[in-house]
Amino acid sequence: MTWSGVFPAATTKMTASGALDLKAMQLSIDRLVKGGVSGVIVLPMLGENAALTQAEKDKVVPAAKEVVAGRVPLLSGLAELSTDDAVAAAKNYRKLGAEGLMVFPSLAYRTDRRETIAWYKAVATGGLPIMIYNNPIAYKVDVDVPTLEGLAGVPEIVAVKEETGDIRRVTDLYNAFGDRFDIFCGVDDLILESLALGVVGWVSGMTNAWPDECVKLFNAAKAGDFKAALPLYRLMTPAFHLDTDVKLVQYIKLAEHLVCGAPEHIRPPRLPLEGEERARVEAVIRKTIADLNGA
Repeated sequence: MTWSGVFPAATTKMTASGALDLKAMQLSIDRLVKGGVSGVIVLPMLGENAALTQAEKDKVVPAAKEVVAGRVPLLSGLAELSTDDAVAAAKNYRKLGAEGLMVFPSLAYRTDRRETIAWYKAVATGGLPIMIYNNPIAYKVDVDVPTLEGLAGVPEIVAVKEETGDIRRVTDLYNAFGDRFDIFCGVDDLILESLALGVVGWVSGMTNAWPDECVKLFNAAKAGDFKAALPLYRLMTPAFHLDTDVKLVQYIKLAEHLVCGAPEHIRPPRLPLEGEERARVEAVIRKTIADLNGA
């Protein structure tokens, strides 16, 4: 199992009352696949994983599986508190049709290196290939080179979503492991730099709004055509910066709404954008829309 290309972290669509809107979600996922993405990840944190009940998650994966229909790999995010729950979730998502997992560290506890290795080894017993979600800024656990050395012998662990924000980590991973892991960029506003250093994939937030453009950017940079990629990257970077904010769910759902009419409803404790903040974010998105239309 190897993964490469653009894998959007798909948002979970909801109604104004906060209920799942599976039809709207399927329409958005179909748009992503038709836009040329190489895989789809449902139930990421951008998909409000932690705000959904298990019963709701058990509806999201089959609904996504139905619309993807084998066209690209379907991964599910896995974000649990205890090891037992994480292993059970891995087996459950496999049964529901997921073909891989993007696995967070335990959300309940800041594990040390030994505990982190044990966590991922346990989840691997669920039998699905795993992309490690490495975002120490948000989750305070860094799956660094020494930690990955303890996981290199686990065949189910195939990829790393690199989201430290330190672009030097990409080279450190390749120097340490060669091609043992598929290295994905997990930060929208570092994708060009990451591709220049050799990453093979991109777990992207703003691809939800602009799949065609993000795939075009990725493919151009992956081919070394930075003359084509750089102007597009510069144009889209103000919108990409929105992917790194604590309110990325609201910001990206607003972008989807303005670009293609998708519902922007979110679930508490997140609240709708309002006032100056909404005006500021909307201005960034509308300028990106206008610039892309004029490009």
